[in-house]
Amino acid sequence: MMEKRTPTKILFPLYSILTIILCLVPSQTNCSTLQDDTLSLLAIKNAIDPNSITPSSYLSTWDFSVDPCESTGSQFLGILCYLPLDNSSSRVTEVDLDAIGYEGFLTPALGNLTQLTVLNLNNNKFRGPLPETIGKLKKLTRLAMSQNFFTGAIPQTITGLNNVRYIDLSGNRLSGLIPTDITALRTLSYLSLSNNEFAGRIPNLTGLWQLNTLDLSFNQFYGDLPNLPVSLRNMYFHHNILSGHLTPLKGLIHLKWLDVSDNRLSGAISGNVLSLRNVVHLNVSFNRFTALEVINYSLQEQSLQVLEAQGNHLKGHLPVNLVSFVNLTSINLANNQFSGSIPLEYGTKVKSSWRRLHLDYNFLTGNLPREFSHSTNVKGSLAKNCLKCPTSVGLCQGRQRPSTECVGQHNV
Repeated sequence: MMEKRTPTKILFPLYSILTIILCLVPSQTNCSTLQDDTLSLLAIKNAIDPNSITPSSYLSTWDFSVDPCESTGSQFLGILCYLPLDNSSSRVTEVDLDAIGYEGFLTPALGNLTQLTVLNLNNNKFRGPLPETIGKLKKLTRLAMSQNFFTGAIPQTITGLNNVRYIDLSGNRLSGLIPTDITALRTLSYLSLSNNEFAGRIPNLTGLWQLNTLDLSFNQFYGDLPNLPVSLRNMYFHHNILSGHLTPLKGLIHLKWLDVSDNRLSGAISGNVLSLRNVVHLNVSFNRFTALEVINYSLQEQSLQVLEAQGNHLKGHLPVNLVSFVNLTSINLANNQFSGSIPLEYGTKVKSSWRRLHLDYNFLTGNLPREFSHSTNVKGSLAKNCLKCPTSVGLCQGRQRPSTECVGQHNV
């Protein structure tokens, strides 16, 4: 009678634990996985709401009546193991869950998977803090936990992951500061903390000497731009509240993609940054810059293809020397305070290589270069200026400013 009253739902965990205990005596069972690893996998599964484990999900195949590392291909999906040639125990080396929407917490027992090299929990619904025990995963090379609901600060112990090359914690609700000793991660090449609730100053990151991609966008970082590793190739700092100048970027000779838009940066968009020969895409839009310093680059090999500088306080005449960027095809200088006429040299580029030109919402005056009237390949706008802009020209669609807004503007 007692057995009949025993809830069915606890039979499976008890049987699982019994199987794991029997694995302590390999001669009596077929179990080869280290007991701590098997217990850790069981704890990971038990910390997840069973209602979020669908029949088609990886976790539904985690059947602890069999050995995790000795199971067939249809069992323990998302798990990879190291199978030794001697009689030592097999070890779990990868946990790579499917993006099915698992709901639950990340158990501290994770830290017992000490041979783990890959942990991928992307695109699920894990919540709560990242466990401090994550710092025990000394063999970890890839940590991917993006698009979940993790909260709290980055555990200080993460700075002990000496072999990690890739960290993606984007799209969570993490907060606090970036640990100042994160520079201890000397092998790190990719770091994304975007779309979280981090705040404070960004620490000096020059010690991350192998870092090539850094994404801190959509947070609340403030203060000046930090010193950054010269190895950096892709830098995304948009949508923060950073201030100061672009000076710290002048030495990033390998930089290819730079986005610092939607901040509070000021001063000049300096020639030191525009002269970075490997930059392909530069976005400095929606800041407080007042000058665009462009020197003649015709004698240098420049890679710049896209220049985005809309929504600033840029003044003076349009820079003629933009035409010296031989690879430049897309320019957005809209919503600024440029005045004077459009340089005649722009006409040649519109006819040949420029494909997108946004100069709308400025105070430009005078006639258009004649090539503008014959170009059909260029997209963009010259609206909301003080130009003599025939409606037959594609770029002139949209009205110019009323004369009352153009008082004092004249052709120079």
